[in-house]
Amino acid sequence: MISVADLLTDERLPSNYFASDVYVRGTLELGLLENRRGDRLLAIPEVMLKSIYAGLTSETGQAAALVLRNCGRWWGKNFYARFCEELSDYQKKAVADLPLAEFMLSLQECWRSHGWGLLHLNMDYYNHGFLVVEIQHSPFTIHAIQANKPSGALETGILQSFFSQLTGRDLNCMQTSCESLGADRNRFVLGLENRLQPAAAWVEAGQPHDAIMTQLISQ
Repeated sequence: MISVADLLTDERLPSNYFASDVYVRGTLELGLLENRRGDRLLAIPEVMLKSIYAGLTSETGQAAALVLRNCGRWWGKNFYARFCEELSDYQKKAVADLPLAEFMLSLQECWRSHGWGLLHLNMDYYNHGFLVVEIQHSPFTIHAIQANKPSGALETGILQSFFSQLTGRDLNCMQTSCESLGADRNRFVLGLENRLQPAAAWVEAGQPHDAIMTQLISQ
């Protein structure tokens, strides 16, 4: 008979490191939130997020979206470094050596556990050179920065920086649908700058996501 102990090569079997029921830990008495390795986490109330957006819009006007995108790029750079460090330390291997399905699941759970919504990677356009990231229930886009325009500037910057580092390519990111405008989810398209840039005019004209993607892949 094979002993279970003989099947174990480490003191624990790797599982979903970012699962919210084990990743986020709190101490109500002290008002502290930490992740499973002891790093501090910050919970931002909705009223504070509204105030940040309102104050930024009041101070910078139409440049608010650009400011948020630049903040997102800085955030995404640091988020990528932390994500890779935590995941590789836990799995005992480099992120590049993980199966794609395992990497995607880890990213989705990490995003959800931080309270940023539900993330899904749409690979339908991958062979055409585009990756579509879909996010539902985003706390960042529900309060529109500019009327009649996608409001996910912060997430646009985060995703651009994250996937640029992941792929080693200088990618651009553009939001093509937004929950603040009545869409069922926020959609962000990643691709090379020269191929993605024409979509800016189509987004500005209010074209739907599917129409934008059809035009992108037919270029």
